[in-house]
Parts: sequence; C-alpha cells; structure tokens
Amino acid sequence: MKALVFEKFGGPEVLHYQEIDAPEIGPDDVLVEMKAIGLNFADVYRRKGNYHLAGNPPYICGYEGAGIVKQVGSNVTGIEAGDRIAFADVPYANAELVAVPKEKAIPLPNDISYETAASLLLQGLTAHYLTKDSYKIKNGDTVLIHAAAGGVGQLLVQIVKILGGTVIGLTSSEEKREAALSIGADNMFLYSDDWKQLVKAVTDGKGVNVVYESVGSTLMDSFEVTQIGGTVVFFGMAGGDPVSVDPRMLMDTSKTLTGGDLWNVLTSHEERVTRSHELFGWIQEGKLKVSEPTVFPLSEGAKAHEYLESRKSTGKILFIP
Repeated sequence: MKALVFEKFGGPEVLHYQEIDAPEIGPDDVLVEMKAIGLNFADVYRRKGNYHLAGNPPYICGYEGAGIVKQVGSNVTGIEAGDRIAFADVPYANAELVAVPKEKAIPLPNDISYETAASLLLQGLTAHYLTKDSYKIKNGDTVLIHAAAGGVGQLLVQIVKILGGTVIGLTSSEEKREAALSIGADNMFLYSDDWKQLVKAVTDGKGVNVVYESVGSTLMDSFEVTQIGGTVVFFGMAGGDPVSVDPRMLMDTSKTLTGGDLWNVLTSHEERVTRSHELFGWIQEGKLKVSEPTVFPLSEGAKAHEYLESRKSTGKILFIP
C-alpha cells in the first residue's frame, strides 16, 4: 500500500508518499480501505517532533478518517467486510489501509458521506463533550465562544444554538465574523475591538453563563466577562499559555474553572458510538452543517501541511488516498 510518511522531524518538506507494507490486523481489529482522512494540527506537532510518536521510522501521521471494511479479525462480531465505518482516534491513518480496533470503529450511516465523517469526528466530538459534559448547556444560557469561526468553534456555535443557548463569538477578521454569523451566532466581535466592554453591553452588564476558552492567553479576560457563579471551560491555548489562577478569586466570585480533554471522554465503544450518532442525527435533521472541506490527494501531503500552517484555511482539510 501507499502511505504519507517521514523519517525525520521537520517542516512539510520531510513528508513523502511511498510504498510500504500493509498493516497486519489482530483478532480484534478490522482492516479499512480509507476513503477520506482528516488533517489536524496534532499531525503538524507530530511531524515537528513536539508530540510523542510511537514506534520507529518511517512514521505515519493521521488519527481521523472514514472508509470501507476490507477484512475483519477472528474475534470481531457485528462488523462485516463492505461495512462503512469512521474513527476519531486510530493512529497511522495517512495510508491507503488502516488497522482499526473494533472498539474504535464507528458505524457510518449511508447518508453521511466519508468526507463529512472525516471532517466532523474529532472536532465534533470535542464540541459535543464541551457542551454536554464540561458545562451542560441549558436553554437560555448565554455563551461566549473564542475562535468561533474555527473548526471546533463553528460546531460549538451550532450545538449551543441546538441546545437553546445564545451565542456571542470572538474572531480575528471581518470575513471570519461573517462566517460565524451565517451559521447562527447571535453576536460576533473581533479581538481587535474592545470586546470585553461589548460582551458586557450585550448582556446588560451581567456577563455570560459560560466561556469556551481555547486561546489560553485570554483566560483572565474570559473571567472578567463571566457572570457571578459562571464557568470558564479551558480546552486549548492556541494563543499561548494562560496565567495562574488565584483560587481566592474563584471563591470571591463563585466562579468555576474547569478543563476539558476529549481522551478523558472517549473511554469506550459505547461512548464513541452514542456521541457520534447524536452528531450524525443533527446533520441528518439539517440542524448541524459541516463547512465544505479543502481536499488534497494524500500524495500531496506536504502541500496540505503547508496550507494548514499558513492559517489561510477556514474549514477542514482532508486527504483522499
């Protein structure tokens, strides 16, 4: 089979497309012929050597994708050759064939395309647990979403609206502001605005019930616009490390700081399937839209990595083997 591989850490130029041995499946695995593969910043960090990679070179990135089952292991029941499946957390996905543990195989409904599944799962499951577990969105909640035009941000905007919340979003450009408004955000402000004052103004000075904080360096600003008794959910630091938080401030204001990580949630096959199928259901009902992906052949992986790092992309980037 062919795969996108690299032998040493570095820039996009270390990636190349070559013939390697196909994976051997174990008794609890299925072999999947990949139809669409999601590209994520975690792949960039692995390529650079910032994230741990198991095994020896040649290394293969990629954790998210969808395809057709070609072969099933001897212990596998409930999945057959020809079934459509997707996954969010299986390594070595940047290849024509991937060995997928049965517990990580998510059945894919016939009316959800491979491209939609590969665009949705990692970011969609993140937005799902943030709104259902880290802070359970209630009807009438007012919610501030950082980077609201990003991959997770756009899904958060839509899921908060599905669950009955009002969305205030933050982003970096007029174009991104319009993109978030077009999918349902009630108010969108730019980071270059005096956004804390604007958030207070549209909440009549009270502040929001919850902030979804993915920038990191804005953590204390997020607390400033959270109402007494409100919550800040910290789940990323795209803009740099946060400062330390004084527990006395939390006590005095009755505010909550909580964190979130997807891998603490995807702990069983049932969790993966139940959460994914709620996302698929919202898509089937027309309530949740996944923006059109930018598609690259897997053989042009270096170009795709370059494009992702340029920050020019607005939607998901996919590889097609």
